[in-house]
Amino acid sequence: MGSPAVAEAVAAVGAEAVWEGLRAEMASSAMGRRAAAVDPDVIARATAACGSRFLIPGDSEWPAEVDLLAGVSVGGQAGPPMGLWVRGTELSALTGGVAVVGARACTTYGEQVAATLAADVAAAGRPVVSGLAFGIDAAAHRGALGSRGLTLGVVASGLDQPYPSANARLADAVIGQGALVSEMPPGYRPTRYAFLARNRLIAALSAGVVVVEASARSGAKNTASWASALGRPVMAVPGPVTSSLTATPHRLIREGEAVLVGSADDVLSLLAPLGTREEPDGRGESRPIDALPSGPRELRESIRARESVSVAELAARTGQSMVDVLANLAELIERGWVQEEPDGTVRLPGRPTAQGQEK
Repeated sequence: MGSPAVAEAVAAVGAEAVWEGLRAEMASSAMGRRAAAVDPDVIARATAACGSRFLIPGDSEWPAEVDLLAGVSVGGQAGPPMGLWVRGTELSALTGGVAVVGARACTTYGEQVAATLAADVAAAGRPVVSGLAFGIDAAAHRGALGSRGLTLGVVASGLDQPYPSANARLADAVIGQGALVSEMPPGYRPTRYAFLARNRLIAALSAGVVVVEASARSGAKNTASWASALGRPVMAVPGPVTSSLTATPHRLIREGEAVLVGSADDVLSLLAPLGTREEPDGRGESRPIDALPSGPRELRESIRARESVSVAELAARTGQSMVDVLANLAELIERGWVQEEPDGTVRLPGRPTAQGQEK
């Protein structure tokens, strides 16, 4: 997986010729010995037994996005997968997803952020992609499942026993509401190299990658590097500066490798084609007072609670002319924003009490 030499050879002469060449080497090379130990018939039976299917380039369901891996290299790995095992929904229905990745030993804050962000992204119609691991990955999958959205799990083991085994129920739920994908055949257990190779698939199968919490040596950092190499947007969620799990998100933001995001709206706006989604203005929800014209609003905000104030005093406070103050007060009184007293002063309307009196 991700071997530059194998990828180059397959690109040059084709997969079948490379396979036959490796089988011919047998004991004369490490890859030859590994190839000699592979029994395709056994793998085919195991594939059928676990309810998975095997895809190769050219199949109608083959995700064209992974072919872009042919032109990039990260950490000594390169090349698209030779094939993919899949359980669940057709991959063609899971395109345009958002990868949400991060630390296995995450904090409650990170878990909540990942779940909420994933739920909102999935509710907006974009699949959520992650690696089925503990922590942020599991929270992301659960968030998508909770909003009845689609989710895609990319694992570093065979699909007969998706790793980690403690997430077996989560894996079944992902298969029922999305799909599991692996570059490893059934019966194979994950290795560190397989996890790193898996990260390139997560990046390739996503329209963008969000890093929630990750230490300085987290695998999420590797996924972000693959996303950058592929030209995918990289996003990061900030956290407490006192936490070691913010090391990677903060570094990515500081060095300009990632865009700071705090919500699904931020993520969706960044991924949407230009002009198709309004950028969040950061002002929060509008209040009724925001709809007032500037003159009346200035007057309204210059009146303190529980005071009665004269027109002359309001003119002095706001700098408005007496004519403007009278006109603007008339509008405020008509709209119910202020109340006129018998002596000609004005005050803010009181809140009614249980006895019907103003407070």
